[in-house]
Amino acid sequence: MKYEKYLIALNIVASVACISLAIKYVAVPFAAANIYKEQYKELVFGCDNVMRDHLIAKNKVINDKTEDSIKQLKAAEVGLMTCDDYDRLRKRMVDLGVSEGKLSMFGLEAIEEKAEDVRTFVRTHEFKY
Repeated sequence: MKYEKYLIALNIVASVACISLAIKYVAVPFAAANIYKEQYKELVFGCDNVMRDHLIAKNKVINDKTEDSIKQLKAAEVGLMTCDDYDRLRKRMVDLGVSEGKLSMFGLEAIEEKAEDVRTFVRTHEFKY
C-alpha cells in the first residue's frame, strides 16, 4: 500500500515513454513518407534529368568548345538547383525517420512512372521514317 502511488506513477511514465517511442519511430516516419512522397518523387525525376542534361552539356563543351555550348553548360548548371531541393527534402525525410531503403524505393517508383510517361510521349511525337 505504501508504494502503490509510486507504482502507478511509474506505470504512467512507462506508458508515456512507450507511446512517445511509438510516435517517434512509427507514426512520424509513416506520416512523413506519406506527406512528402509525391514531392520527393518529382524532385528525384527532375534531378535525374538535370544531371543528365548537365553531363551532356559538359561533354559537348569538352568535344566542341563554342560560345553556344558554354551557354548550354551554364544553363545546365543553374538547373542543378533542382538537385539541391531534392537533397534538402531527402535529408528532412531521413531526419523524420524515413529509411534510406524506402527513399530508394520512392526514387525507383518515380523513374519507372515517369519513364513510361516519357516513352508514351516519344512514341506519340516521334517521326516515322
